[in-house]
Amino acid sequence: MKNFIRELLGRALDRAKENGDLELPVMPQIIIERPKEEKFGDFSTSLAMGLAKSERKKPHDIAQILSGHLQSSADEIASVKVDGPGFLNLSMKPSFFLKRLLKVAEQADKYGSSNAGQGKKVLLEFVSANPTGPLHVGHGRGAAVGDMLGRLLDKAGYNVSTEYYINDVGNQMNTLGRSTWSRYLELQGKGSGFPSDYYQGEYIKEIARNIFEKHGNEFLDKEEEEVLSFFREYALSSVLAEIKEDLAKFGVHFDQWFSEKKLYDEKLVDSAVSWLREEKHVYDKEGAVWLKSSDLNDEKDRVLIKQSGENTYFCSDIAYHKNKIDRGFEWIIDLWGADHHGYVPRMTSALQALGYNENVFKVMLVQFVSLKRGGEKVSMSTRSGEFVTLADVIKEVGVDATRFFFLMRSSDTHLDFDLELAKRESPENPVFYIQYAHARICSIFRTADEHGIKLLDTTEIDLSPLINEEEFIMIKKILIFTEIVEKSAELLEVHRIAFYLQDLVGTFHRYYSHNRIVSDNHALSFARLFLMNCLRVTIRNGLSIMGVSAPERM
Repeated sequence: MKNFIRELLGRALDRAKENGDLELPVMPQIIIERPKEEKFGDFSTSLAMGLAKSERKKPHDIAQILSGHLQSSADEIASVKVDGPGFLNLSMKPSFFLKRLLKVAEQADKYGSSNAGQGKKVLLEFVSANPTGPLHVGHGRGAAVGDMLGRLLDKAGYNVSTEYYINDVGNQMNTLGRSTWSRYLELQGKGSGFPSDYYQGEYIKEIARNIFEKHGNEFLDKEEEEVLSFFREYALSSVLAEIKEDLAKFGVHFDQWFSEKKLYDEKLVDSAVSWLREEKHVYDKEGAVWLKSSDLNDEKDRVLIKQSGENTYFCSDIAYHKNKIDRGFEWIIDLWGADHHGYVPRMTSALQALGYNENVFKVMLVQFVSLKRGGEKVSMSTRSGEFVTLADVIKEVGVDATRFFFLMRSSDTHLDFDLELAKRESPENPVFYIQYAHARICSIFRTADEHGIKLLDTTEIDLSPLINEEEFIMIKKILIFTEIVEKSAELLEVHRIAFYLQDLVGTFHRYYSHNRIVSDNHALSFARLFLMNCLRVTIRNGLSIMGVSAPERM
């Protein structure tokens, strides 16, 4: 709708220039807003104030000129008012909105889609939890945010690929192998205690039991170094399989699982370091190799290769992100836990050193989650026996509620997740509130069918019986859905969809409480059913972007 208003103003500017009312040496950018108060109309622009200096006229006078040209040619405008110092406020005729409501029904599941992203190639990396244990609730929030962001960008016309980066190189993998080996020995009454710096979870014991069931005491008399590779790879495979299973149950799937080991197998790490050295971005000091990151807005230089000759994680990450861009992605987006905030400037500086524009790289920090039960904080300690894994939370409250609660607040703010609220079937539970609205609309259609009143298509329907003010409030909210999707994608703010849906269904519940959809007035019933269908489409499409189901019965 804003694009249409922008076109109207563009034509008004052209006429003003042709008539000599305005000089317009350069056509200005036209920004359209929605007034916060309905009394100021449906759309507003401060265009006149932006032109005042170049036109050497008062903003109010410019607004009056544009108002005249708008009203003389636009048959869908009800009125144009000049308010304040020079705001142009436009009110549209009911036909303007009803005409566009027809498009909602025509687009159906595609409603909300646009080409705002113009096919820009985006690589979205998220979760990427170290494959050393099950996913916890923090990983779950990152999974929900990343998955929804991928859906959102796709809906807004971006060419999105999703990726999980597997950190399968380094000391953590050796520790995983030794932890499993130690538990394997325990099962057979061997070993000399379990070190405190090994992975402590019950899942390690389970992996060790699986190995014992398949191989018996085959490894019992061998030295650790002889068996470490086997135990490391077996444990890695087991943990990764569980992560993939948990994510699949959560509705999260990746286009690619990228192994860190591949960077070394294909010499990509060595290649990246060599390139940086050739460009004079690295130096040797005290037996280590350093990146001159302090020259590129990082607080200090960073070690790439330790004195021992071992590469740092940062060194691998540079090669990985170089590889992302070399694969042709124009925008690479990483979702990291909030505790990685200090890592952002060093990664940005590394990419700048590699010659890439800093705008190609974006990091979203996902804040921590606190579990609560009826307002009381739930301990996240494994020793307490309370929830620690994503799978545990899903088992108690379900996929829909878990996803929605992770997505209903800005990802860069701390989230309190109330398990009891997530299970409650009441308006206080936002996911229930929205899903119930969809189910109630579906119930309306079953009632209409019982009365022999069917949903008419766009070629048959007459929407003129829709004259109720509350109906137009709802219609206007339905019609901004595509704009909400585009803005959410542009700003990478997934919570905007949840806010929008809560507001939209709130309008519906209030409307439904004192308006009959199916009545003896068939013309009105047909029109209201059509409106309900457009509302149902919008709710369903919004929930789909969130990865949440839209039940027809509850």
